[in-house]
Amino acid sequence: MKKTAILTVLILFCGVIAHGCIGKPAPSETEGTESLLVYCGAGMRAPMTELGSRFEREYGVKVICNYAGSGHLLNQIELAQNGDVYQPGAMYYATIAQDKGFIDYKKSVAYHVPVIVVPNGNPVNITCLDDLANPGVKVALGDPGACAIGRLASKILEKNEIMDAVSDNTVVYGTTVNALVLYVSGGDVDAAITWEETALAAPNKTIIVEIPAEENIIQTIPIGTLTFSENKESAEEFVLFVTSDEGKAVYEKYGFIPHRQDDIGDIGSIGDINETNQ
Repeated sequence: MKKTAILTVLILFCGVIAHGCIGKPAPSETEGTESLLVYCGAGMRAPMTELGSRFEREYGVKVICNYAGSGHLLNQIELAQNGDVYQPGAMYYATIAQDKGFIDYKKSVAYHVPVIVVPNGNPVNITCLDDLANPGVKVALGDPGACAIGRLASKILEKNEIMDAVSDNTVVYGTTVNALVLYVSGGDVDAAITWEETALAAPNKTIIVEIPAEENIIQTIPIGTLTFSENKESAEEFVLFVTSDEGKAVYEKYGFIPHRQDDIGDIGSIGDINETNQ
């Protein structure tokens, strides 16, 4: 009986010691590394993922990215009223966010160039925008309410006076540009309008058909700090990091055309000006 009691005491004592040793995380785990929540359009996932990792290594600030369509992200921001940085796929969304008082500082990063994407082999011989209106062609477009490419594709089709015919041929609306490329590469549709750099990510499964400049609308990609950020200094540092030469080089690596300071000011582009006139 004595032995049992002693053994019980020893077990309890060891338990207390063990709790003292491992019951609390190491100081580095409890003190919590500063973090930034970045709302980023799905089409910029590749460069943003790399830049987030680089920023974390260089500045010691963790970057948590929420990827989705630009419109969906704006809705999330409005509902949640939290986060630190917003990078939509077009200036249109940043302007709305700024008008609503969500963004207090923004800069331009790169350009989004819309293209037509078709499956490898181009089975129905799509060579231009007008071909999307041909009878029997299966088209995928972005949801105008969800993603930047969806809204812009509608503008491009309206500009070229083929909106109704292409709408009749549209069999699916994607909520992100990445989904559109998957529809094409999987053979579900004959063509889609996507961003050029997103299409470049599937080179063995898709072919890019360029849209002539006079028929196209090119977009500026902005990035801005959110007014309700609790890490203002780090958020602004991150925006400056993304728009630095180093940051723009990462975007260029993934097929984007970097924005330059002499391109019609720091905010805006010919594409954005054209869009407002459509």
